[in-house]
Amino acid sequence: QVQLVESGGGLVQTGGSLRLSCAVSGTIFSSTVVGWYRQVPGKQRELVAGLDSSGFLSYADFVKGRFAISRDNRKNMVYLEMNSLKPEDTAVYYCNVISSRGAWWGQGTQVTVSS
Repeated sequence: QVQLVESGGGLVQTGGSLRLSCAVSGTIFSSTVVGWYRQVPGKQRELVAGLDSSGFLSYADFVKGRFAISRDNRKNMVYLEMNSLKPEDTAVYYCNVISSRGAWWGQGTQVTVSS
């Protein structure tokens, strides 16, 4: 079974930083596409950042210059560095992994940015 375990969410004030982590097990991690998504109640889940197995990066316009996704293939970890946080970044953040076998999601971690 593929499992994704997230950590690092919490409460931070406007302008602050958080680092989200996602530990992946049960798949050949180096061959996967990884990403972070977020969702606010009443709205659709949206892509925040993505990183494929060859190192290609993609970011949503609303986080460019503020967030950075990375991966450590030796530790099977995915990270999201979040800087210059804004109240509108408040959401549940989800880690996602895609392989040739399917797609899997983490349980989600709450990020709350106070104004």
